[in-house]
Amino acid sequence: MGSVLIKNATVVTLGEDSRVLENHDVLIEGNLIKKVASNGKAVISGSKVDKTIDADGMLLMPGFINAHMHFYSSFARGLGKALPSKNFHEVLKNLWWRLDKKLTHEDSRSSALVACVEAIKRGTTTLIDHHASPGAVRGSLLKVADAVREAGLRGSLCYELSDRDGDEIAKEGMEENISFIKSINEKKDDLIRGLFGLHASFTVKEESLKEAVKSIQGIDTGFHIHCAEDEIDQELTRKKTGMRVVERLHHAGVLGSKTICAHCVHVNGKELDLLAESNTIVVHNPQSNMNNAVGVADIKRMMDNGILVGLGTDAMTVNMLEELRSGVWIQKLSQKDPGAGFMECTKALVKNNATIANRYWDGLGEIKEGNKADIILMEYHSPTPLNSENFLGHLVFGLCQGIVDTTIVNGKILMEKRKLLYLDESRIMAKARELSERLWERF
Repeated sequence: MGSVLIKNATVVTLGEDSRVLENHDVLIEGNLIKKVASNGKAVISGSKVDKTIDADGMLLMPGFINAHMHFYSSFARGLGKALPSKNFHEVLKNLWWRLDKKLTHEDSRSSALVACVEAIKRGTTTLIDHHASPGAVRGSLLKVADAVREAGLRGSLCYELSDRDGDEIAKEGMEENISFIKSINEKKDDLIRGLFGLHASFTVKEESLKEAVKSIQGIDTGFHIHCAEDEIDQELTRKKTGMRVVERLHHAGVLGSKTICAHCVHVNGKELDLLAESNTIVVHNPQSNMNNAVGVADIKRMMDNGILVGLGTDAMTVNMLEELRSGVWIQKLSQKDPGAGFMECTKALVKNNATIANRYWDGLGEIKEGNKADIILMEYHSPTPLNSENFLGHLVFGLCQGIVDTTIVNGKILMEKRKLLYLDESRIMAKARELSERLWERF
């Protein structure tokens, strides 16, 4: 990769001491940010630059991070064959567990590419995915990884181990996670990471949970699990084990600084203490929780408890700004407090998601010399003053309606002037329509 100079930008650094820098240039060399300086001072006079981008009238920011995603959900869009569902458990049985059983390797790859196309267009540069395809387990993560690499995005992948489809499928899920994690760790891939996926406490038997924990001993990884998303998880876990969900995960050795517990809608004070003490990550998915009518996670209480809470979409979208706004509104409504939720949700997206991603990569989430060049340019002509103190207000009430012009990951320009440079969107979507139609016929 060569050098890229982005000039005349309003740079929003984010990071610990987030700053808004007007009329600044950013120099990229290879996959790193080489220099951030006022206009005209990022490049030494006479030095050669391979490409220059004029960002006049645009904000330059770190790419967005989605901390909980399901690529394969791309193929559920418009599917009307599922039976009506009265609760979350029925949603799983009537839709998702029927759909994922029918996925082929080709479906898994294609649905991931669809999500990646949309992520690039929305400025989402890193996605932490949770995959399931019980009818085609072995090698499925390699297919998903191929799609992420082709798109040029960053992705952390896992396979959701579950006992709901029987012992043999559970065994395959175990082996798929371990083989993938080991292969990725050996390759030291810039873009791809691996976690050990678990579906949820209520679908994973005690023997499988113990074996999963044992299997990653000595391996640099963590778990990715749906945690107390609905009360059914608590109810069935208590019935089977005598423990609440987080207590069970703690007792088994699942919790830790590289483990993601998605949702945590139905957790009590003791469980919050266990999550905080173990430095476990919680990912809030507000639109999904509303869509499935499971409740609203109390992220203020979590953050006050010292828990690292990030923001994910659970495949409802790849647009993190849409998810942000939804999160802010539902916190205000659920707490009946117009002052609630704003700081917690914005912090989850612009700060905590970077902290989460940096537990697997390094140098993400801040425009800073030496960091990875994961950068987006957004069209934004502010009608009011924009500075470091009021940026979050602009983010929620202005930028959320903005347009992503350019997306760069690891120093590679994936989209410029809203045009994808390496992916053929028409071809990808045509293939997806063909495959999803076949999938729906098997549903």
